[in-house]
Amino acid sequence: MIREQALLLALDSYDSGALQAALARRVAYATESEVPEQAPAQHAYLNEELVPRLRELGFACRVHANPAGVDLPILLARREEAPGLPTVLMYGHGDVVRGNAAKWDAGRDPWRLQVEGDRWYGRGTADNKGQHSINLEALRQVIAARGGKLGFNTIWLIETGEEAGSPGLAAFCEAQREALSADVFIASDGPRLNAQRPTLFMGSRGAVNFELKLRARERGYHSGNWGGLLANPAIVLAHAIATLVDARGRIAVPGLRPPPIPEAVAAALADLEVGGGEDDPRIDAHWGEPGLTAPEKVFGWNSLDVLTFGAGDPAKPVNAIPPDASAWCQLRFVVGTDWRALETHVREHLRAGGFDGIEVRVGMQAGATRLSPDNPWVRWAAASLERTTGKRPALLPNLGGSLPNDIFADLLGLPTLWVPHSYPACAQHAPNEHLLGSVAREGLAIMAGLFWDLGDQGAALRQAAAPASTPT
Repeated sequence: MIREQALLLALDSYDSGALQAALARRVAYATESEVPEQAPAQHAYLNEELVPRLRELGFACRVHANPAGVDLPILLARREEAPGLPTVLMYGHGDVVRGNAAKWDAGRDPWRLQVEGDRWYGRGTADNKGQHSINLEALRQVIAARGGKLGFNTIWLIETGEEAGSPGLAAFCEAQREALSADVFIASDGPRLNAQRPTLFMGSRGAVNFELKLRARERGYHSGNWGGLLANPAIVLAHAIATLVDARGRIAVPGLRPPPIPEAVAAALADLEVGGGEDDPRIDAHWGEPGLTAPEKVFGWNSLDVLTFGAGDPAKPVNAIPPDASAWCQLRFVVGTDWRALETHVREHLRAGGFDGIEVRVGMQAGATRLSPDNPWVRWAAASLERTTGKRPALLPNLGGSLPNDIFADLLGLPTLWVPHSYPACAQHAPNEHLLGSVAREGLAIMAGLFWDLGDQGAALRQAAAPASTPT
């Protein structure tokens, strides 16, 4: 059988309703990782839904307890055709954010797949059940097309805690380093650049959340009797934040700024446009680092944002100077940023500006990764996508958002390729989350083409990429 016939088999799994039926079953599992009471659904999703399908494809499967001590199990499945063949590590997550059923439009239920035209509604359709279902179905069709053989070995890693920050995933991968040994990492999550353009991204920006807190006194005091005499912590904190990032969004702390954009990265970003799609917000052209294009700002540079700011009771203001104020801020950053020293950089910057009393506390953090667009694996994958779709794919050296990609790129040392099957207006994490059927259908063909080409070219690619596969 030839490549084109394998692609037709993959497309038929969409046209016949097979993908829709599989996704309908998977959406019905309320796998909310932020709700501890839903732990049984996490186990059922892996043991009842995924394990039987993977075993049908020749995978040896085992569900592991999470080493972080939380009830968010991890599935590790391996299909080995022959020693010495190239090995691909694939990833997905079975958990979802809270369903928030009351906020969905009438007639829609987060735990029931509802198809309305090109939109497939349901929690997890875009993030991430729909995406790993596309990849599993494409893999199944290529195995069938090649008469039971792929031409490479395959490992599937499915976690159930990604929406809760992937607790235990790094420890698990460290402990299972030998079992996860591979030549390349291929997975699907996050959105395409837009619905029409196939996209390949090779890493993600990192993120660090940090709290700024100023406590001036033990209680509030009447603003009439004491206004003008007592420092207002909300005003002081607002001015302190304004020294970190200016009124046009430019980061003013030298230690939180990234190095110059590498030439290969800049060349890839020059081919991209951000925004302009359905439900996309209008971009504020004046915002962010001066002199950069929109793609450079979001994919090649750092951003600092205030996520929350609080003082007193916003719902019930009283005539009192609040005793304290706090804000949660976030740095999104690219490779090369001195992010591990963020607390020191911020503290010293505030102290130099006269804001000695502000406490700095670091919260959630994840590292940044990036694979150069001129890496042999990237060139191969981009050529495969273009051959399948007839479209030049968008190449993102890293996603603007964050994923646990540092575990695969840095801890396991793998070149990482992400092929998203969602799009920016999918309402990910919001009510009315949906997958576009047209993107899902094209995604089936894309992944079947990738798997077919890996079977044909994997051994040569492994040899060509060996000296150049280190993420940069």
